[in-house]
Amino acid sequence: MDMIQNRFKAALREPGAQIGLWIALANGYAAEVCAGAGFDWLMLDGEHAPGELQSMLAQLQALAPYRSHPVIRPRTADPALIKQLLDIGAQTLLVPMIDSAQQAQDMVRAMRYPPAGIRGVGSAIARASRFNRIPNYLQLADAQMCLLVQVESRAGLDNVDAIASVDGVDGVFIGPADLCAALGHLGNPGHPEVQEAIEGAIARVLAAGKAPGILTADERLARRYIDLGCRFVAVGTDITLLVRGSQALLDGFRGTVPAAPTPASASPGATY
Repeated sequence: MDMIQNRFKAALREPGAQIGLWIALANGYAAEVCAGAGFDWLMLDGEHAPGELQSMLAQLQALAPYRSHPVIRPRTADPALIKQLLDIGAQTLLVPMIDSAQQAQDMVRAMRYPPAGIRGVGSAIARASRFNRIPNYLQLADAQMCLLVQVESRAGLDNVDAIASVDGVDGVFIGPADLCAALGHLGNPGHPEVQEAIEGAIARVLAAGKAPGILTADERLARRYIDLGCRFVAVGTDITLLVRGSQALLDGFRGTVPAAPTPASASPGATY
């Protein structure tokens, strides 16, 4: 069995943006539904969504036959949790709340085996190595690991040049929700000051030779960020799609539901 190649990591080095969707329902069935759409990547959220190790595993298994690359966001920058996520088969992580180059370096080490890092060796019982069926997994794994770090505070913004310059960091994700709160504009990521900060950070990440990324459900902003050079852009969330779709369906019928048909006009074969 061959080593599984990280196509997403390779794509970040190429021109153009990888288009993704945020997955917060923490369910393999829902994740598979979204994977069928053909997004380049799907973010499995364990920070704000109720995703835990077992549900992450179920989602990874559900996505395995599809082209959409799974990216996992752990709830915290915890090397022990990162070790488990890598062992169940994650190759790309987005680690939240990174404020300094030192924190970024620590995450690089957490994703690599010794001597380059501190990842514990348990590949014989790990899905990542296909349960030891991938020859030389231990020697090949590090090259396929992709680390994305999330900058979403004033400190992170101040240090974004140093963070992006850390060897082993593949991309820097700008977190607009927390960033706008940190800048005094809670709930208003479209504020001019926030947008100026985001655009400046994108330019600084690109200048460091790394891939910038972001999440926005605003199509105009998403296209703007792509034009500015973002390499991975999430353009919505599964929950938002469900909320909007279900609400639109109901709103379309409110006040317009026809009277129940009489037995003579009813169609007994109709079903949905």
